[in-house]
Amino acid sequence: MQHNIEVDQFGAIGKVMANAVEKCVHCGFCLPVCPTYIVLNEEMDSPRGRIILMKSVLEGNVELEDALVFVDRCLGCLSCVTACPSGVPYGELVTPFRALSQERRKRPLGDRLARRVILGTLPYPGRFRVAAQMGRISRPFKGLLPKQFSGMIDLLPEAFPPSIPLPEIYPALGKRRARVALLTGCVQQSLSPDINWATLRVLSRNGVEVVIPSNQGCCGGLAVHTGESKQAREFASQIIKVFPKDVDAVITNAAGCGSAMHEYPLLFMGTEQEQTAKEFSSRVQDVSEFLDTLGLVEAPVFREPIILAYHDACHLAHAQGITVAPRNLLSQIEGVTLVPVAESDICCGSAGTYNLEQPNTARQLGTRKVKNIIETGAQAVVSGNIGCIVQINKYLNESGNSLPVYHTLEIMDKAYLT
Repeated sequence: MQHNIEVDQFGAIGKVMANAVEKCVHCGFCLPVCPTYIVLNEEMDSPRGRIILMKSVLEGNVELEDALVFVDRCLGCLSCVTACPSGVPYGELVTPFRALSQERRKRPLGDRLARRVILGTLPYPGRFRVAAQMGRISRPFKGLLPKQFSGMIDLLPEAFPPSIPLPEIYPALGKRRARVALLTGCVQQSLSPDINWATLRVLSRNGVEVVIPSNQGCCGGLAVHTGESKQAREFASQIIKVFPKDVDAVITNAAGCGSAMHEYPLLFMGTEQEQTAKEFSSRVQDVSEFLDTLGLVEAPVFREPIILAYHDACHLAHAQGITVAPRNLLSQIEGVTLVPVAESDICCGSAGTYNLEQPNTARQLGTRKVKNIIETGAQAVVSGNIGCIVQINKYLNESGNSLPVYHTLEIMDKAYLT
């Protein structure tokens, strides 16, 4: 090998990380598409710079804490992967690096408390609702709380929409064309439960029977992307265990969840569950990709024409390479005009828990994204990820704009119901 990284001490995952490091030729194609480089204009806040830092830490030439200042500011949006001509699998470096560093780093007390709240509430809908209620009560005293909690309080909704329990099976309407299992998500169930109901109705309308496994829990995405690999494996093991194998696909309607489930093989690399994780991940599909491949039984119709701006969720466009399918579905709705959004490949600043842990950078990106959306003249915004929907809603409201934000399947459902 050409590197000086002691890969043996990290096992199989060390070789994966070393491969990612070696592929980078430091060409700089990642710079103009990296959100943090765009807003912070620092070399070490670019993928190229972070790769050098992570390599130096793994070789023992840079202190971990010195590198983490910049690695922590990475959104994990993977726009660099899309732009890279050398095929650097950046996610296969930054995700395990965060997991390894989490075992070794010393966080300040405020950061430890904030992470405990985030990872102890967001993956659990019941706990999240209780924590959100406490957060809303504490808003008048926000200035007295540790700064790490400000971003969380700012993003809390005024109230949760009513949630109707999902059935175990939602039958296909007419002739059954496919049978799938649906991941319901954790935060999404609390913040926007109608996304799942819209998904069920649209799939059913197109001849798809949907199984909703009970006790599925969180997919582990939040834990994966924050370096909490032990918690992530616990969640992932439960998902793999409860989802049936006799279905055509495991469907996700949240880009972050789908991306995390495709990372299960990396999460379980070198363990007895690695092959099982590979087999499971191979069956995971975003709902837009699944429906576009299956084809619609009939095109939905809006009686009143509407102009829509589609926002590419990073974990759909960059992590999963899905950009065409949702646009194909939306374009098939009679009465819809899709308009492009400037800098559509640049992150909105949500990125899992990023807007909670790095609120200042997230604010700059959210404000920038909303400005570009407003300039399209669209009557509504559409995206395929709950985190993006929350982030865009927040900064639209702050700008005084009442533009509604929908999930792709919600728009299709509205068109079918008109």
